[in-house]
Amino acid sequence: MYYIVYPLLYLVSLLPFFILYGISDFAAFLLYHVIGYRKEVVLNNLQIAFPDKTTRERQQIAKQFYRYFTDTFIETIKFISISKKQIEKRSTGSFDVINSLIDKGYNINLMAGHQFNWEYANLLYAINLKIPFVGVYMPIANKALDKIFLDFRKQYGTIMISAPDFKNKMHDVFKSQYILALAADQNPGVPTSGYWLNFFGRPTPFVTGPEKGAVKNNAAVVYIAFKKVKRGHYHFTTTLLAEQSQNLPVGELTRRYRDVLEQTIKQDPANYLWSHRRFKFEWKEEYRSLWVDK
Repeated sequence: MYYIVYPLLYLVSLLPFFILYGISDFAAFLLYHVIGYRKEVVLNNLQIAFPDKTTRERQQIAKQFYRYFTDTFIETIKFISISKKQIEKRSTGSFDVINSLIDKGYNINLMAGHQFNWEYANLLYAINLKIPFVGVYMPIANKALDKIFLDFRKQYGTIMISAPDFKNKMHDVFKSQYILALAADQNPGVPTSGYWLNFFGRPTPFVTGPEKGAVKNNAAVVYIAFKKVKRGHYHFTTTLLAEQSQNLPVGELTRRYRDVLEQTIKQDPANYLWSHRRFKFEWKEEYRSLWVDK
């Protein structure tokens, strides 16, 4: 299957961007207007996050979100053949904070949200950081696609570990100085296993793993913000959340992460993965012991 799928996708990846973005526009139109892919979830999330906006304004954000969403998949196909020069032309970032922490000998946790386009961030940071970083990913059920995606994600040294394998391999990761990249805005599997705090004014549980792992290893923690400058062009910025996370009280790191993530999303509301149910758990008083917000 791989030897059938790969040549086809490679040929598609050779198409110029203007043709690929034409395909993306058509796909976004289908997803929003015809198929209605998770449209109810998207609009409900936007209503919770931006209650002061009008229905029309939220619909415009949703339409823009679907264009960003399909652009990301089209750009991902392009990465099969894209050159390093093109990556550096179309994405920029700040790396001094992280490289300075590397020089100081810190272990580092990179925390990001589900913003677009994370594939550009992966490749750009792999090119510019002094040591490889570890990326945790969810494997694709289709073996051929999984291999294709892994191959381009690893091409500049990123160490990719699947989420199911991480517990078995984490000890190897932590044996020497490391950088671990995590999307830290995941919902916990059950509401009783998360830290609860307000997210866009609504009580919401966050997974505890990113904070607990950082504190356990006294890692420095850096947040990476994603900005879509224009179509096909991105800028990534880094914010130091903690140089020595072990010194922070419980919940503080998650609060700091929540604050900068909210701020980033508000700057471009469409540039967030609203198609997942970020607010799926309802607050109950029995979760009071898990509340970490101020």
